[in-house]
Amino acid sequence: MPIGIAGAVVLAGLTVHSAFATVSSDGLVAEVYGGGGNAGATYTNDFVELANAGSGPLDLSGYSVQYLSGSPTSTSKWQVTTLTGSLAGGGRYLVGEAAGTGGSTPLPAPDATGTIAMSGTSGTIALVSGADPLTCLTAADCAADGRVKDLVGYGTAVVHEGAGAAAGASNTASVARGSSLADTDDNAADLTPGAPTPQNSGDVGTVGGVSGGADGGTPPTTPPTTPPTTPPTTTPPVTAAIHDIQGDTRVSPLEGKAVTGVTGVVTGVRDYGSSKGFWFQDTHPDANPRTSEGVFVYTGADPAVAVGDAVSVAGTVSDYYPGGATGGGQAVTEVTKPTVSTVSSGNPLPAPVVLDSHSVPDAFAPSAGGGSIENLPLRPTEFALDLYASLEGMNVQIGDSRVVGATDPYSELWVTVKPAQNPTKRGGTLYTGYDQPNSGRLMVQSLIPTATSAFPTANVGDTLAGTTTGPLDYNQFGGTYALQARVLGTVRSGGIQPEVTAKAHADQATIATYNVENLAPGNPQAKFDALAKGLVTSLRSPDIVALEEIQDNNGATDDGTVAPDQTLQKLTGAITAAGGPQYQWRQIDPVNDKDGGEPGGNIRQVFLFNPARVGFTDIPGGDSTTAVGVTGTGSATALTASPGRIAPNDPAWTTSRKPLVGQFTFRGKKLFVIANHFDSKGGDQGVDSRFQPPVRSSEVQRVRQAIIEHDFVQQLETADPHAEVVALGDLNDYQFSPAVLSLTDNGKTLTDLVGTLPAKERYSYVYEGNSQVLDHILVSPNLDRRVDYDVVHINSEFANQTSDHDPQVIRLEP
Repeated sequence: MPIGIAGAVVLAGLTVHSAFATVSSDGLVAEVYGGGGNAGATYTNDFVELANAGSGPLDLSGYSVQYLSGSPTSTSKWQVTTLTGSLAGGGRYLVGEAAGTGGSTPLPAPDATGTIAMSGTSGTIALVSGADPLTCLTAADCAADGRVKDLVGYGTAVVHEGAGAAAGASNTASVARGSSLADTDDNAADLTPGAPTPQNSGDVGTVGGVSGGADGGTPPTTPPTTPPTTPPTTTPPVTAAIHDIQGDTRVSPLEGKAVTGVTGVVTGVRDYGSSKGFWFQDTHPDANPRTSEGVFVYTGADPAVAVGDAVSVAGTVSDYYPGGATGGGQAVTEVTKPTVSTVSSGNPLPAPVVLDSHSVPDAFAPSAGGGSIENLPLRPTEFALDLYASLEGMNVQIGDSRVVGATDPYSELWVTVKPAQNPTKRGGTLYTGYDQPNSGRLMVQSLIPTATSAFPTANVGDTLAGTTTGPLDYNQFGGTYALQARVLGTVRSGGIQPEVTAKAHADQATIATYNVENLAPGNPQAKFDALAKGLVTSLRSPDIVALEEIQDNNGATDDGTVAPDQTLQKLTGAITAAGGPQYQWRQIDPVNDKDGGEPGGNIRQVFLFNPARVGFTDIPGGDSTTAVGVTGTGSATALTASPGRIAPNDPAWTTSRKPLVGQFTFRGKKLFVIANHFDSKGGDQGVDSRFQPPVRSSEVQRVRQAIIEHDFVQQLETADPHAEVVALGDLNDYQFSPAVLSLTDNGKTLTDLVGTLPAKERYSYVYEGNSQVLDHILVSPNLDRRVDYDVVHINSEFANQTSDHDPQVIRLEP
């Protein structure tokens, strides 16, 4: 599956709920600030402040402070700053980190200095026993690492303590514990945003209930050697309306400024998760369609307001970047550190702006040649992304809308408000090109308490019927605009059912590909049974199956295990139990942790085959690091190893799966089959990015992978012009992408069969409401008229899915 698109991959939209095992009784991470030197910052450097909640000193000479990106990938590394000296009982200890080009005030003299450039909005800091870098990349794994003394995830960090990361960090705000140093192992509850207040070991004050100086006893009789830092000059708050705060671009002209007297009526309340607060909207709008009249107020705790309350708000304006400023997402203008006064209750809400096929432009986003569009004046009548930005925080409404992205585990679904825009045969919205991201797509979430009404379960092609109304937000995980429903429509079924492919003739070899999404022995038996049903019933037990994302015998546990026999035994056993054949398998164990995917999982491609129908030609010599070659000519053309891996040591396959090639026979005819899982899209900017057009940075590696495989296929076809080659699997790219076109050489070397389908059927995966192609079956040109090809839709369009990919199958006459 693609990791980190739109942000996100990781683990896109995934919050790991995991409490750490023990609460620290002494050393804690007290404050984290990654905005140092950034635009609007006062301090020139990032910093981490430690505190000692105990009465006795803590020797820090054996400790380090470590930092991890908020959205780690399989190649992410912890960065380390070693510590020295002692953390006094009741004292503070300042770790200075990298400087930026902005800011005017240096930190107080740090007690330790590092060079880590922390994100201002999302990341993880750990206080660690020892100086060896941590290796954990999930909250669960970090919780299990006994070296972690304390840990703070902030923003949208995947790794955090408790139910959520600490929210509210920005260029102008740190996240910090209160004076009592409360530590419940829940970052969202224990740390709150505020102006940065760095303290070093020379500062005097009351910490954790212990009064005194650096030794935790009486204050020192001599002044600290470092003169106190002059506090920044405070500016009187500005009296402003909401449209003054929002401005006519994507960022606020009042960013970082204190405002007061901001009035409006509450249109929505979010009292769950790590981003608690409320939306309110001015009932006296200006005449400028570029300026939103609504804004989100971040409270950090359950808001003491209700929908319909007229309120007056004072606070600080902040442009918050969900996923971090470097991730490419849009900024969300918020009011933070608020003081809220309720003037009256039960007021009528501002009339919602109706989003439909007429009001939403066909064009999606302006272009800045790959640069940022956030400072461009909004053009809401020309571009959908500008329209949504101009309505950020405002009350909006949709009517009957077709579902184009099924309900996911995070209570989200996607609809289209432009039903005629690239419809698929089964009710989705087709992604036809980089310039056609489909402007009518919109995410829907709910503000209605689950105890009152469960979020609806919907499949692609269903209709969200009736009125759905609420404030328009920017989703912090998906990196896209989302209607936060205060009133939610009901689901009317569109009636789609899982597909079953046509039956093959006896003289046709059937070859399939299926990404089984991180399959490991620890998965529920129900997943194995569902995969087996898909293979046996929907795909009619193909003769050869190329599987992607088969994990090793202990899944994500990273202990050096690479063998997958337990995973494959459990899957093939389920297939037999479902009435399928007794499949055999061939595969090659990867080098531990060298093929990407979920850390510790060692995903790889595997061939299953039915020995009653096809033969596998075993040729010794294939292993994880030996490149397979081609030998012989004409009908004697063969692989030098079967199974083998294509160019496994080439840098193109760094932290990525290497192609697995096998030599098969069917009715005396030789078949060369290549199972693929190209590099993920992790790191690419999403279609909703503030950088337009978005940068597809991961594409570079996939193009190189495609060229290497193309050259191997060309060797086979040069040796034998009649060679029958099938290359298939998860290429993690579209049929029109440079990578796929490089692999096929525009059809000269391989034919991409998805292009032979009717246009409305060209998809195998649904992401953010776009039905798109990531999985492919490609055949040598001499085969393309002798195959029947089918994408079998059993997963991607359904809320109840076994994998996020649909399998594909061909019926081939050799």
